[in-house]
Amino acid sequence: MPEDFAVLLQLNLESEAVLSPLSGARLAALHDQAWYHRVACMDGTVRAFLLALCAGAVYDSPNFRWFAERFADFVYIDRIVVSSVARHAGLATMLYGDLLRRAEREGVRRITCEFDTDPPNEASRRFHERFGFVEIGAQRVAGGSKGVSLQELRFPGARQR
Repeated sequence: MPEDFAVLLQLNLESEAVLSPLSGARLAALHDQAWYHRVACMDGTVRAFLLALCAGAVYDSPNFRWFAERFADFVYIDRIVVSSVARHAGLATMLYGDLLRRAEREGVRRITCEFDTDPPNEASRRFHERFGFVEIGAQRVAGGSKGVSLQELRFPGARQR
C-alpha cells in the first residue's frame, strides 16, 4: 500500500549495492502497474517486499526490456528486498512461494529475474537456484559497470498468456 512506501524506499536504499536505486515517484509508478507487489512483516514491521511486473508494463529497466524483446508472456521479478535484521528468517522464500502459487493459478508460463554476477551476488544466485531458475542470458548494465545473469523459471504445463 502507498502508506508503506517510505519503509520500502528505506529497505531498498539499504540494499542498493545489489539493486537499482528507487525514488518515491518510480516506486509509485511501478506499484501502479505491478502484477505482484507484497510486503512481509515481522513483529508488525515491514521487513521485506517483492515487486513483479508482467509483459506489457511500461518500464525502462534494461533487464525488463531484455525479456520484453524476447518473450510475449512473462512475469518479471523486479526486486526482492529483505531488511538486514530479517535476513535468513524465510521472508524471501515466503514471498517467492506466494508469487509462484499465484503464477501457477493464473497460468503464467515464465517467471523471469536477474541477479548480479559482476560483482557477484552469491546469495541471490543460490536462492534462485533453489527455486529452479536457470540462466538464459547475460548482459552488462549500469554503463558496463555491472554484469547480470538473466534467469527464467518455466511452468511447462501452463497455458500461453
